[in-house]
Parts: sequence; C-alpha cells; structure tokens
Amino acid sequence: MPAENRFTEEKDLINACLKGERMAQRELYGQYSGKFLPICIRYVKNRDLAQDVLVEGFMKIFESLPQFKNAGSFEGWMKRIMVNQALLTLRNNKNLRMEVELEMHNDCRDFHTQQWDFGAEELLQIISALPVGYRTVFNLYAIEGYSHREISQMLDISESTSKSQLSRARMILQQKLKPNLQNEEKNEG
Repeated sequence: MPAENRFTEEKDLINACLKGERMAQRELYGQYSGKFLPICIRYVKNRDLAQDVLVEGFMKIFESLPQFKNAGSFEGWMKRIMVNQALLTLRNNKNLRMEVELEMHNDCRDFHTQQWDFGAEELLQIISALPVGYRTVFNLYAIEGYSHREISQMLDISESTSKSQLSRARMILQQKLKPNLQNEEKNEG
C-alpha cells in the first residue's frame, strides 16, 4: 500500500490540485471542509443542504483554481467561493426573500454599546432563527465583513435594502437578547 501523500506547503497542494491529482483534492477538502461547513450552515440552515453546498463549493473551487493568482489568502479566496455558492443555492431554491422595510428603524442605536455575555453557539442559534433575508445580510455584513455595496451586488438588491435588512436583523437580535440581559442584571443586583 503506497504511503499517503502529505503536502507540507500550500503552494504544492495547490499545484497538485491544478494537475487534477485526486489525493491532493481529497487533502484540500479534508483540511478545509470542517471550516467551511459551518459557513454553509449559517446561510442555508439545513445541514443536509449545507453539505450539498459544501460539495458544490469545492467543485467550483477546483474548477476555478487556475484563476487563483496567489494574491491574498488562499483560504479567503475559497471562503468567498463557498459564500457565493451558499447564496446561489438560496436564490435557486427561492428561499431568499428580501423584505423591503420602507421605514428605517433606529431603535437599535445602542446595539453596539451593550455588553453581551453569551456563548458563540448560543448567538449562532439566535442568528440562525432570523428570517432568511435578514440572516443572510447579517452574516454577510457582521460576520463575513462585506460592505453594503458588495452585499447589494451579491444579492442583486439595493444598498438601502441591504441596510434595512441589517437594521431589522439587529432589532430582532436585540429583542431576543434583551430578556437574557435583563435576567443577568437581576442576578448581579
């Protein structure tokens, strides 16, 4: 039985994948699938569908690999493909319903100044319960770091819709987190 091929340098792994070497592709998948599956789940919510997105995302990564120019992070480049694949899946499944809120709400002005003491898993559960449009914009803006302009282009919506979706997501999150904050304040008092 031949020894398992391990690539010590990222560039060697990329070059082997470019040559279509299955072992290298398997290794790349093994190294990054654990990081990318939670990203897919954040967008599509359903674990089985997220696994499909993950596989389709890796297929796109392998197809697009010749376009990677070693400028910037390879992981970041792959992550962007994975996020785009999740968004494409949402669009194709007609699950992405962007509700336009005409009246902008500023009730969440103290959202950034609040002290939040929640575990990451608890916060992710609360975020995953948001309506899909709100959740998608919130993930893209607050977690992935995209600008409203980039989000509007990715989702084919206006910048004001992106801002409105984010505002509504923050309001809902604040409402869901407020009872927990009040309970913590009572326990401290």
